[in-house]
Amino acid sequence: MGTTNFAVFVDLENAGAKESIISNIIEKVKIRGDILLGKVYGYTDRYSNLKECLLSNTFSVVPSLRYGKNQKNNLDIQLVIDAMEVAYTNPLIDSFCIVSGDSDYMPLVGKLKAMGKHVLGISRSEVASGIFIKACNEFIFLESVSSVSKQTKRSKKKDADDADHSAEPTLDDIRKLVLTILQDQDEDQMYASSLKDTLMRLHPDFNERNYGCATFGKFVQMVVKDDPDLTAWTEDSSLMIGVNSAAEAAAPQLTRNNWLPAFRDALNRFKEDGFERVNPSILKAAIQADYPNFDERQIGFKRFSDVMKALEKEGLLVVEMDEQHTMLLKIC
Repeated sequence: MGTTNFAVFVDLENAGAKESIISNIIEKVKIRGDILLGKVYGYTDRYSNLKECLLSNTFSVVPSLRYGKNQKNNLDIQLVIDAMEVAYTNPLIDSFCIVSGDSDYMPLVGKLKAMGKHVLGISRSEVASGIFIKACNEFIFLESVSSVSKQTKRSKKKDADDADHSAEPTLDDIRKLVLTILQDQDEDQMYASSLKDTLMRLHPDFNERNYGCATFGKFVQMVVKDDPDLTAWTEDSSLMIGVNSAAEAAAPQLTRNNWLPAFRDALNRFKEDGFERVNPSILKAAIQADYPNFDERQIGFKRFSDVMKALEKEGLLVVEMDEQHTMLLKIC
């Protein structure tokens, strides 16, 4: 199976321009394939904290020159021009990632799809256009790639304590990354050979020998050995790795007594990451990341919308409807 090659175009105003979010966007794309070209639009000196992340992933920047009322429109047009130029002149690129939810990009998405390109859209739910979401081959809400799960939150704390961000990932780091990769697969499993390709896209200096393993197969066995969330097996003479369903069954449960603090914690994490509003489905996904077996009926509600109403009564959020009649949750 061939490798998917991406061109990534990032509207910084839409992405929020936080280093952690840009890194997570790049990680999500690299899980799906190679990034052959990347550009960010609207760059200024106030985004200097992004330099290391952008340079290490060979992204180029289109600066924001402030002149007139149509500055944003100029950048949008430039993004469209650049994307079309790549589509026509670079036959190696078969997939495009557009980090923006603006409906103005609809003609671009339509043209790329007509040329046989796969289009991945990423945007904040607060500003994502419904027609843009439906037009893409695949769409991810930006909140879902931010650090909202317990695993990623622990990783962020470790990064804050670690002065050398280029240091080789520890075995625990690899385990968390493998779980993230698997959770992005439709069947929560993949060939070990495909996993190695993905790890090398994310960490080009990865080598199983650095962890004392002569082969990648032995490395996989070492990774799953002490991790209850992962399992490995042989299928048709090929080594497979996947999420351990038994571990999901034994995961912590939400009850009528403990559900409210769990939701409060999830909402606080979104707020800490700079999101004022989230889509209800994103909040539910964040809860299910921590409690895989979560169902609103377990905590005494018939529908998830009833949970939203209860949270509103608690003063944790306000239920809003945008111009497209899409429900959004404003975090208090």
